[in-house]
Amino acid sequence: MSSDNSGGLMSSAGLVRYFDAEDQNAIRLDPKTIVAFGVAFGIMIIVLRIAL
Repeated sequence: MSSDNSGGLMSSAGLVRYFDAEDQNAIRLDPKTIVAFGVAFGIMIIVLRIAL
C-alpha cells in the first residue's frame, strides 16, 4: 500500500492567496446590511402574497 500525497494543501494555496487579496475597487458591504436586505425582502414577499 503506497501513500499517495497529492499535495492538497499546496494546490489550494493559490486560491487562498487569490481570495485573501483585497481589491481597492470592490464594493464593501457590512454583513449586517446584507441580512437586513434579506429580511426586508422576505417581509415584502409575505406582505405581497397576503395582499394579492
